[in-house]
Amino acid sequence: MRAALRGLTTRGRSFLAAGAAAVVSALVLGEKDLLRVAILLAVLPLLAALYVGRSRYKLACTRSLEPHRVPVGSNARVVLRLQNLSRLPTGTLLLEDRLPYALGSRPRVVLERLGAQQASSVAYTVRAEVRGRYEVGPLVVRLTDPFGLCELTRAFPSVDRLTVIPQVTALPSVRLAGEYAGSGDSRARSVAVHGDDDSATREYRRGDDLRRVHWKSTARTGELMVRREEQPWETRATVVLDTRAYAHRGEGPTASFEWAVAAAASIAVHFRSNGYRLRLVTDTGIDADATEADGDGLLLDRLADVTASQRSDIATLVDQVRRRSDSSLVVALFGALTPTEAELLAGLRGNRSTCVGLLIDSSTWMNLSPDERAEADRAHGAAALSLLQSGWRVIGVNHGDQLPSLWPQLARGSQGFAWRAALAETIAGGVN
Repeated sequence: MRAALRGLTTRGRSFLAAGAAAVVSALVLGEKDLLRVAILLAVLPLLAALYVGRSRYKLACTRSLEPHRVPVGSNARVVLRLQNLSRLPTGTLLLEDRLPYALGSRPRVVLERLGAQQASSVAYTVRAEVRGRYEVGPLVVRLTDPFGLCELTRAFPSVDRLTVIPQVTALPSVRLAGEYAGSGDSRARSVAVHGDDDSATREYRRGDDLRRVHWKSTARTGELMVRREEQPWETRATVVLDTRAYAHRGEGPTASFEWAVAAAASIAVHFRSNGYRLRLVTDTGIDADATEADGDGLLLDRLADVTASQRSDIATLVDQVRRRSDSSLVVALFGALTPTEAELLAGLRGNRSTCVGLLIDSSTWMNLSPDERAEADRAHGAAALSLLQSGWRVIGVNHGDQLPSLWPQLARGSQGFAWRAALAETIAGGVN
């Protein structure tokens, strides 16, 4: 009852105050009719508190997210199912699901009445413009009387998590250098070990088709041998994301760092759909392989959490990538680089990998004066030239560029030579 009295609403407290004032006035004036009104005003909120306080509802709540993982800028549907497990009907219920600020305002839904053993479902949508992981819940249920004089709160502790992943953009199919290299059992290796006649044979296993028996190998080994199915090459690629905060510009969803994260997600999904064994590396310690069935989900979840780092540097990134340098193709997304930092990236080509760098000119995310713009262009050109001299292919990225339009440049073998000539002229002009 004490909890119910503490739950009196502003209306209920006003009734009590009005009743008390009416009682005093009735006693002073000797008005019996006014005293009856005063008693009614005072008793109504007390009866409401008694009604709400004695309502022992047994409520069960389940929440479902459809889906649990959504891209930036997409909607997710939240379905709440509330069931009355008691034998008494409920009064009016006000449902409020707690949400983080990034998902919008807290939704409030009113259920007029739930009968005994009755269930009802309500739904609302949320939308996030910033990637990350967000907790949805807990659900707060407010019980009230029909007059709105008293209100009690019940909370369900369970929460669900919504993952907002980067926006993935479809990329055109292009043939990249290094796409046929990798590891795995190849015919060439088998020929080198066994010779051409039995390069694709193995021992017979129960259930094998007898039409696949290789009689020449069987006669030579004395055991039944069958032709082995051709085993494809295992293509490997590494996507590298530069998370240095000082290398990026802009704020919020339109920052250059967010462009890089979305591009990394699009490239990773593109490689996975083309059969690559993929590795995602950042300078903040993320080193994920996408080998299982839900590899795309694993990578996108990692990219949903990644943030710009204040402490990382290019040397850390190079060390992180070189821990397992087994990829024939490396695609890296860099923020602003100095020539010295670009020279350190030459170490990633130690295993003769094809290295492609999308070099983001983060200064284009800023408003600069003409002199500042010329200086920023020279710095960007010098970094690109250092990468080219280290054997990288370089693709420049400016504010407003779309990844699908840049992607075909990865297949152009002459792209680096064009960059080299143009940048040499730019730098020479800046020096003069």
